[in-house]
Amino acid sequence: MFFILVLLSMLSNVYGKLINDLNQLGTNGCDLFQGRWVYDDSDYPLYDSSVCPFIEKQFDCLKNARPDKDYLKYRWQPNGCNLPRFNATEFQNKLKGKQMMFVGDSISLNQWQSLTCMLHAADPQAKYISRRIGGTSIFTFPKYNTSYLMYRNAFLVDIKTENNGTRVLELDSLSSSAQWKEMDVLIFDCWHWWRHTGRKQPWDLVQDGNSTYKDAPRLTLYEKALNTWAKWVDSEVDTTKTKVFFEGVSPDHDNPASSGSNTCVGVTQPLKSTERVHEEELVLEKVLKGMNKSVYLLNITKLSQYRADGHPSVFGHGGHKDLDCTHWCLAGVVDTWNLLLNVLLGY
Repeated sequence: MFFILVLLSMLSNVYGKLINDLNQLGTNGCDLFQGRWVYDDSDYPLYDSSVCPFIEKQFDCLKNARPDKDYLKYRWQPNGCNLPRFNATEFQNKLKGKQMMFVGDSISLNQWQSLTCMLHAADPQAKYISRRIGGTSIFTFPKYNTSYLMYRNAFLVDIKTENNGTRVLELDSLSSSAQWKEMDVLIFDCWHWWRHTGRKQPWDLVQDGNSTYKDAPRLTLYEKALNTWAKWVDSEVDTTKTKVFFEGVSPDHDNPASSGSNTCVGVTQPLKSTERVHEEELVLEKVLKGMNKSVYLLNITKLSQYRADGHPSVFGHGGHKDLDCTHWCLAGVVDTWNLLLNVLLGY
């Protein structure tokens, strides 16, 4: 009896520690993606953009003379739990010997740059190697034997140019996927380029199975492409070895349907409410729910919708000639996406 009581006591202690750990990680009944932005002048920003030597000009709002700085000071506070502080050394060690790849458009580039700046700022003396091979950018920390890659692919599915110059969107083709399979962690992103029409539309025809047509509603094409991607993950990716994430739709604030102001110009504080329904996000969630393999949704849509103040606005690469209410200033909102990724990554 005494032995049983001791064993029960030990199990209780272990269970109690487990529950505490889960609470700290925000996984014990806590939705990390529901909460509020809190002004935090003590811990934020997480790094100084001026000491990140490889940051893209279009994201470096302070260097581009943005005068206000409050947008750097907001911390995401989930309801019912806390988002753990970022420990760069711990992050590097759990990725030791592994490769993480972001696959997507310039929003993926935004997040990849954020993560590499966060890691570099925490250990600025650590040697890094930055190189580009074709459409893939590779950032390596030899000290930790970690690699962080960025593969530019705005649609995930293929766009191929025929001999006569016709550009064909092939909804059933995923020729880039061979490289993706070699990764230990994959973070996908796909939406913004689907909205482009007219001269910015990058295809002339759509190939959909045995059918060829000129165009279709963009949400329809988007869903078909996501289903092609989902079938590839379900059939080709061993998710016990490769962790797969899909980024929720990054909200822009240059759309009249956006809650609050329909532009990010002059906005210096988070919005008070977010009423806009992102149909594209609902499509993404529908596809993910229909999959057989485990894919994590990095659901940053609503929390980012509050942050109209976080865009470059006129302090991006083009100034007043090229207003940017789509990408995000670094340091800034995207750093929080990586904090959330860190929690979901586990290991």
